[in-house]
Amino acid sequence: MRHPKIGVVSLGCPKNATDTEVMLGLINQAGFPVTFDQDEADMCLVNTCSFIGEARKESVQTLVELADQGKELIIAGCLAQHFKDELLSEIPEARALVGTGDIHKIVDVLKAIASDSSLRVVEVSETPNDYSDEVLPRLPIGVGASAYLKIAEGCDHACTFCIIPMLRGKFRSRSIESLVSEARLLVKSGVREIILVSQDSTYYGLDIYQRPALAELLERLNEIEDLAWIRVMYFYPTETSVEILAAIQRLEKVVKYIDIPLQHSHNEVLKAMHRPLNPEKVVRRIREMVPEAKIRSTFIVGFPGERQEHFEHLMQFIEEQRFDRLGVFTYSRQMEVPSGHMSEQVNERLKKSRRSQLMRAQHKIARALNEAMVGKEIDVLIEGYDDSKELYIGRSQWDAPEIDNLVYVRETEDNLVEMAEIARVRVDEAKPYDLIGTVSSK
Repeated sequence: MRHPKIGVVSLGCPKNATDTEVMLGLINQAGFPVTFDQDEADMCLVNTCSFIGEARKESVQTLVELADQGKELIIAGCLAQHFKDELLSEIPEARALVGTGDIHKIVDVLKAIASDSSLRVVEVSETPNDYSDEVLPRLPIGVGASAYLKIAEGCDHACTFCIIPMLRGKFRSRSIESLVSEARLLVKSGVREIILVSQDSTYYGLDIYQRPALAELLERLNEIEDLAWIRVMYFYPTETSVEILAAIQRLEKVVKYIDIPLQHSHNEVLKAMHRPLNPEKVVRRIREMVPEAKIRSTFIVGFPGERQEHFEHLMQFIEEQRFDRLGVFTYSRQMEVPSGHMSEQVNERLKKSRRSQLMRAQHKIARALNEAMVGKEIDVLIEGYDDSKELYIGRSQWDAPEIDNLVYVRETEDNLVEMAEIARVRVDEAKPYDLIGTVSSK
């Protein structure tokens, strides 16, 4: 059996990134060489995304480019789950397909295709409902002092615009014991921030414990020595309970950051989306119970049937609520879900116009909120160095990797900065989406 050198490309969300790290960990443990230099790779593992149209285009483009370079391909993740027949037909370089519920089979797949150059292997379960509670080996693909911890897989909600339940199956939690064990291993390897991810983190535990268990999980993680920050991504409005918010407020290591995709403000649009109504209520509860929290939300514009009055309601909602962090997406039509067949589809030009209007409004809000930080001292996790600016780069507790603000930090002769450590920083200057400051003594 030959031992091809395996390259890797991970596309899509942080949940995909953890799957990629697990597959690489298993491959590495089995003795296959892994490289992060694509030029050196004989075969590339591509963990794909199929959430919306743009993600599919990126996945397909990546596969075509690697095929053109003569790479053999192992196609994993959502695109493999969604379009296995089309991929086998259209991409002859595809040696194997691995579905979202089959990543633990990656070594067997690799051994099979490495032993027989004519073989094409398909491991794509029709319903991806298997989920291992084992603490599997991981080979980090990112840099920095943060790591994602996937606490559950799949989703039980029925949002009319979302394909995730089809691609990922029903919601399956991992046990608290396995998650704490994995978190301890990550911290032992130098990780300072653990970021909990799933399709709906507030739903955690309902399937295996018959009760919401996120607060209990946070309590256990908070006890881990040398762990500095615990961040939770993806709250669901109706499950953002008093118990969870009280835990966030009480536990020292849990950052005061609430990521809660509300998707829209107008109840008529939310009904069509099958999303919780009256989002202002949960925002009010968060601000009452965790007053220092910064709230991130995301919204969709151009959903089928969204009229001008609905859009204006959303604009007013955003201007009134003044979210600290905000993402706006144009609706992506997919025929596999109910919204793809709804009447009154909104044209692309109007979707983009509405998104631009919301982002202009948010730009002003973000600048004002950042300017209010000038003169304050904040903790910053140092993650890199910008050679052109000659400043260190980090994040505050209110910023998740890759989607939120950065903090640029200058050190002084008396107070030096250490990589992968938390520095106390005085904010000197504010941009709409970044802060600039100087490290101060603790």
